[in-house]
Amino acid sequence: MSTFPPSLPSSPPPCWRCRIALLLIGAAVVASFVYLGIDYRALGSAESLRLMGKFIAEFFPPDTSPEFLAKVGHGALQTLAVSALGTVLAALAGAALALPASGRGGGPGGVLRHGARFVLNFLRSVPELVWAALMVLAAGIGPFAGALALALHTTGVLGRLFAEALENAPREPEHALTLSGAGPVAAFSYASLPIVLPQWVAYTLYRWEMNIRMAAVLGFVGGGGLGQLLYFHLSIFQQQQAMSVLIAMFVLVTFVDLASARLRRGLGPAYA
Repeated sequence: MSTFPPSLPSSPPPCWRCRIALLLIGAAVVASFVYLGIDYRALGSAESLRLMGKFIAEFFPPDTSPEFLAKVGHGALQTLAVSALGTVLAALAGAALALPASGRGGGPGGVLRHGARFVLNFLRSVPELVWAALMVLAAGIGPFAGALALALHTTGVLGRLFAEALENAPREPEHALTLSGAGPVAAFSYASLPIVLPQWVAYTLYRWEMNIRMAAVLGFVGGGGLGQLLYFHLSIFQQQQAMSVLIAMFVLVTFVDLASARLRRGLGPAYA
């Protein structure tokens, strides 16, 4: 029987790459602050704080007149419609592009696959505000331009997510139906689509949450809805009316977030 005490587990060697990476990140953050030359002393001075407090006080009390609340309600419905229409169009277009992007389009050398991926990358690389500015020039100022801008950017996002879901889905059920004599469309519709559809719906609902926020901002470049109403009243220094619009934005976003989260929880068992 040995009398030596049991050997203690040796400590893991230090991760020098991790330490070097943290040092480089810290140096980059410090260099960014130095390069920007932000004057924090002026930001926190007594005069700056007094002016900020005065500006914030001008937003209260919010305008609660029936006429203005009716206008805000119309803008909220318009924002909701813009986000819903843009998301639905993006889901349809994203599903159509996800098929060739996941390698199901065939073609010599995967031309369709690379082409679809290029289109999806291009659509999501352009921000919604840039798309909105372009759509305002093409379709005019209003909610239609905002819906098109959301649809174009969200198509790139949802198409990539849909394609990845298809790539990760098992192909055995679809192959089994194909070997049994089913056509490619029927095999995909009855085998692969039921597997990925709950996940596609969950992705679409999540993007709808994000689009309702962005739809409220697109009004600043002429996309209609609450954003355009907020921009108008801020530009003429009507802060009390702007505060009412901000409250409406908060209520609308909160409602959509809660509704979407509840729907996605209901889909949880289907794609977990």
